[in-house]
Amino acid sequence: MTVSTGQAIEILRAAGEPSRLRILALLAREELAVLELCRVLDQSQPRVSRHLKLLAEAGVVERFPDGAWVFYRLVATGEARGLVDQVLAVIDADDPVLLRDAERLEAVRGERSAEAGEYFARNAARWDEIRSLYVSETAVEAAILAAAGAGPFRRLVDLGSGTGRMLTLLGPQAETAVGLDLSQQMLNIARNHVAEAGLAGFELRHGDIFGTRLPDRSADLVVVHQVLHYLADPAAAVREAGRLVAEGGRLLIVDFAPHALEFLREQHQHRRLGFAEGEMARWLADSGLSDVRVTDLPPAKTEGLTVKIWVAERGRMPQRSAA
Repeated sequence: MTVSTGQAIEILRAAGEPSRLRILALLAREELAVLELCRVLDQSQPRVSRHLKLLAEAGVVERFPDGAWVFYRLVATGEARGLVDQVLAVIDADDPVLLRDAERLEAVRGERSAEAGEYFARNAARWDEIRSLYVSETAVEAAILAAAGAGPFRRLVDLGSGTGRMLTLLGPQAETAVGLDLSQQMLNIARNHVAEAGLAGFELRHGDIFGTRLPDRSADLVVVHQVLHYLADPAAAVREAGRLVAEGGRLLIVDFAPHALEFLREQHQHRRLGFAEGEMARWLADSGLSDVRVTDLPPAKTEGLTVKIWVAERGRMPQRSAA
């Protein structure tokens, strides 16, 4: 990695202030909204926004509005990111200021997780009903079947299984399947649905989409259905899902196009209001996947949501000849 003298000075000047260095350390953990940074830093929004503006001008963070919220994250690649990583790497891991920030971030995460858990527990029994308010599930499921392909799939992995609908929809084409979810209420409902569908030998586990503990490249088909918009770090979830895709296998992601329905954030714990094609394409490429195909399913009503289906594949390694 090389940068010019001018670039290095600009980046180091931006990082060389206590609050801005703390912001970089926090964004190295996950993308965060401005108000979340204000809570962790215990600073006003105008002050934090000023720091973020300077960091963005130096090219070390990215700003992206999402409905009424604004999120920031470290730039994904490039010389600026490399220099920031080097700066953060030399800081003492036991630095008391950064440790305190990390504790406050964990408190913010805990509140966020508790609110989501309460929401899922409260709505687990009518989860499919809630989804049906926004789009036609019949049309979405037909498009999912077409995107997944006819199979058969040696191993299907469903991340964020919810009520288990993707397992019952795609399971008949799978020899084995694993569904992961953090909500025990959802898992209990999914177990019932899988059993009612007569799908024997399917596993339903309490597990984290960010750390599945499943083997590399072990699944022919990995599904992430209407999960990413709840997550603090959707890019990391895509990387973990991509890690599981075997050679010749597919990753299938179902989520929403960008929209402005703030009530989904306020009432239904959505953190992100949809995903742009360019953003998802970059995450899939970073996961080593290619041949990305996108299907759009617009809503029947003008105020509804457009569902997007992304499919990406991991190419097969060329076979070496006997010679």
